[in-house]
Amino acid sequence: MLREIAEYPNAFGPLGPKDERIETDRYTLCMGPGKTWNTLQRQRLRREEVDDVLGEVRSLLRARGRGRTQWEVGSSAEPPDLVELLLARGLVPDKDPYAVALVLTQPPPPAPGIVARRVETFEEYVAANEVGWQAFQTPEEEVAEGRALLPQRWREAPTIMHAAWLDGEIVSAGTCAPTPHGLLLYGGATVSRARGRGVYRALLRARWDEAIAGGTPTLITQGGSMSRPILERLGFAPVGHIHMLLDEFGKREARASSTSPEPSTSSRRRRRAERRRTTQGD
Repeated sequence: MLREIAEYPNAFGPLGPKDERIETDRYTLCMGPGKTWNTLQRQRLRREEVDDVLGEVRSLLRARGRGRTQWEVGSSAEPPDLVELLLARGLVPDKDPYAVALVLTQPPPPAPGIVARRVETFEEYVAANEVGWQAFQTPEEEVAEGRALLPQRWREAPTIMHAAWLDGEIVSAGTCAPTPHGLLLYGGATVSRARGRGVYRALLRARWDEAIAGGTPTLITQGGSMSRPILERLGFAPVGHIHMLLDEFGKREARASSTSPEPSTSSRRRRRAERRRTTQGD
């Protein structure tokens, strides 16, 4: 069970008022309040159903004014060669295309002298999100969308944000969500100038204490190229893996529409002449 949760955290985390989750026998589609906050998880389909599922998911997203989604394909996905089948159909590897599903069931080491705790004010919440956008080099259009949603997310999101401070400034932050199986960790990040000083370790310890307080002494997360080595040094054990693919079907459709050739003048004249002949023959 922990492997599936770690590979597909959005399918198990709590939903906010503006979040939507569509669960079928073949997949789980998770959508947040932002137009780009979409991910498809828990794929369980046959090879001959891949095109049908792609079309179905794109249709669901189009109906909500969305033109892209991430596919998180875990080691438990069916069919086993789903990644190759999707790549052959135009999906591309995401910016950080591979992650390991990780679980921690023992206390991580403390980081004495560094303050790490829940954010308590909207101003702290804003600063903590800015740390994440900076550390992950989030595209500016996505940052703008995220900033616009911050007041709503502060009021309504079921997730918890922790941060770590150096010299009175937030330099590390991450979100988490409680589940009956443990605490899901999302997006832990540290600004480059503060790395190597124990702030991420302090942040992780604060989240572990959150899990203990909630009666679920387990941390569940995914480790990408940057975070996996750190997390494994701190005691996380691998339980699976995930390939991250991106389906930007909206951009592809817009490009195809803009490059479609217009009818030539001679073609238009020919059609008008055919319509006149048809009318005269009535």
